Amino acid sequence: MSKASQTQEPLSELEKAMDVIIDVFHQYSRREGDRDTLTKKELKLMIEKQLANYLKHVKSKATIDQIMKDLDVNKDAQISFGEMMLLVTRVTCATHEHLHEVEDQQQQQQQHHHHHHH
Repeated sequence: MSKASQTQEPLSELEKAMDVIIDVFHQYSRREGDRDTLTKKELKLMIEKQLANYLKHVKSKATIDQIMKDLDVNKDAQISFGEMMLLVTRVTCATHEHLHEVEDQQQQQQQHHHHHHH
């Protein structure tokens, strides 16, 4: 996969992020089996290495088996890039919610502090 040629506009933040996701997918997908899909072993490795912080937040520790079952829409025991994106989307949304929860908690604490001054 060749990187965009130098003549193009520089990549935006979002485009860089997309590029990184694709790169990460390929780092793991080409380890074994089909070069463009993740086996369960590759998926497990990718989640452990790339989503370690997220896994700590997940209240119900979904097992790799469960994640694999959820993602493997066509049941071929391989995770395609599109299937992996479902996980990325889910994780991104969960992280977004988590950040808002943290912000809300901080705001509540600040409001309590303000009350003390009165």
